[in-house]
Amino acid sequence: MSLMPTVDVKPASNRKPGQKAEGGPEPFKRALSACARAMSRHPELEVVFSADKPGLSGGPEGAKARLPEPPRKPNAKEAAILRGMADAMSLRLACHSEAVHRRHAPQSPPARALFDAVEQARVEAIGARRMEGVAANLTAMLDDRYHKNPAAEARDRDEAPLEDAVAMMVRERLTGLAPPPGARRIVDLWRQAVEDKAGPELDKLATSLEDQRAFAKAMHKVLASLDMASDSQAEDEEREDSQEDENPSDQPEDSDGEGESEDSKDSMEIESLQDSADELEEGAMEAADAPSAEYPDESDAGESEEASENRPTPSSAQDKRGPDYKAFTTKYDEVVEAAELCEPEELQRLRDYLDKQLQNLSNVVGRLANRLQRRLMAQQSRSWEFDLEEGMLDTARLPRIVIDPQQPLSFKQEKDMEFRDTVVTLLIDNSGSMRGRPITVAATCADILARTLERCGVKVEILGFTTRAWKGGQSREAWLQAGKPPNPGRLNDLRHLIYKSADAPWRRARKNLGLMMREGLLKENIDGEALDWAHQRLLGRPEQRKILMMISDGAPVDDSTLSVNSGNYLERHLRYVIEEIETRSPVELIAIGIGHDVTRYYRRAVTIVDAEELGGAMTEKLAELFAEAPKAQKRAPKRGRAA
Repeated sequence: MSLMPTVDVKPASNRKPGQKAEGGPEPFKRALSACARAMSRHPELEVVFSADKPGLSGGPEGAKARLPEPPRKPNAKEAAILRGMADAMSLRLACHSEAVHRRHAPQSPPARALFDAVEQARVEAIGARRMEGVAANLTAMLDDRYHKNPAAEARDRDEAPLEDAVAMMVRERLTGLAPPPGARRIVDLWRQAVEDKAGPELDKLATSLEDQRAFAKAMHKVLASLDMASDSQAEDEEREDSQEDENPSDQPEDSDGEGESEDSKDSMEIESLQDSADELEEGAMEAADAPSAEYPDESDAGESEEASENRPTPSSAQDKRGPDYKAFTTKYDEVVEAAELCEPEELQRLRDYLDKQLQNLSNVVGRLANRLQRRLMAQQSRSWEFDLEEGMLDTARLPRIVIDPQQPLSFKQEKDMEFRDTVVTLLIDNSGSMRGRPITVAATCADILARTLERCGVKVEILGFTTRAWKGGQSREAWLQAGKPPNPGRLNDLRHLIYKSADAPWRRARKNLGLMMREGLLKENIDGEALDWAHQRLLGRPEQRKILMMISDGAPVDDSTLSVNSGNYLERHLRYVIEEIETRSPVELIAIGIGHDVTRYYRRAVTIVDAEELGGAMTEKLAELFAEAPKAQKRAPKRGRAA
């Protein structure tokens, strides 16, 4: 019996002979990318690492996950946070159907925000229950996100977002994991109130964890328990689904008439993603440190698609005028300076957060400022008027006086350029539907434009609009005490905010823009009255040229008003105000849609999906305005605020 020689077996390596060992974060990136593709069940998933905001874009056939660039040598905490972001995106691709979500999502902005947050908690819970490592990664990611969130230091419920509290409570029930330390303050502020109203309904969610459709139905009951949706709406939802189950002809053709069996549930959910391949927009996943603490922002993508699919037919002249619009009472409306709604220390903290967002857009800011400034300064061809009786002494004409002392002194004056005698008002929607990335983009837009235009000698005013309460306020209480008279008109208390007046320099008002990051601020939006208010302020300005830019998602919503008036009550008034400005006023109106198509309301409009588009789009639109001749001066209609 012969003995075989002993051979040392070394681990296999893909490295070529003589090639140096790979260092830096590349091995970690490769491992993270491979894990994301496996977990999402999308072998073609593109994973990129950049300094831009984390996000998930594209559909199942071309999904792209954007993650932060890892440190050269990430420590255990940093690695867990990055893995948590990748896991959350992967689970969303594997366990979430955008088509099903859009079908069952409520229309009310606060209800929609809660519905969206809980759906993300559901898909993350599926992975956390099956894999302990994923649960640890998601916990690290959530804790990091909430620690960076201003709401983590909330002092009352107005500052703590309800949707985040409910999402963490649902996560607690589905996984058995306590809320991460950064979110405990938010949960503690809301726990008792939520448990008292909807505790039993929240307990039932675990039975439908892996069935998105059944989970959505159960969530409608939770919303009804929290007074965010009516019981009849939940019943209608169940009735519609039962009718669909009875009518197989309503099913998509590619399903071959088969129902969702328990065995094929996961594969059916993934296949249904194909129906929304073009509907998941860039930025659908929120930044890990977004102030709303909402990781996904699919609500904007879904609402944008629905808005384009259900675009209303052009309204008749009678619909546009809306002369019957009124407010039940204006006693509780307010116009307030931004600094009055927040303590100086908190306002500075919110501004610091906004500055962090601007750091990621420093290149965009620089390009916008330089390009726009060059275009405007190119119009500054110096020209003078001579032989005037007053102004600057014309020294070139002094020899005439020496020759002939009888000649009068001659003066000259530089002509004012048209763009210098201009004021621009930015009117920003501060409603709940703008929460998350849209309001961050809007604040960034305002900051960029204010700095750039001020540098070019153009005055800028920054205004905001929202309501003082959800679902009415003191106005609704007054209506109830009056015996609910029919056709009451607007039933909510307006809150119009002044972030920066036209005469205030940007450096003094810059801190005020941080208020937009405050959670308790964003409520409902009545666009028509806000637009009229900003328009009236512009008409009182002395500048020759006046430009009004509306930054909004384009959809006026106030549940209290719409519940007792016609369904298009607010929209009719908005169209009427827009028509008045566009046809009868010297003010030039342009609309900027944040993730939503606003061209159905405004003649001149542009849509911005992501902050990366801000530089080019805004530069071009402003350049177009300043390149055109100013709007012909017309006699402005003498109208006060809508009463």
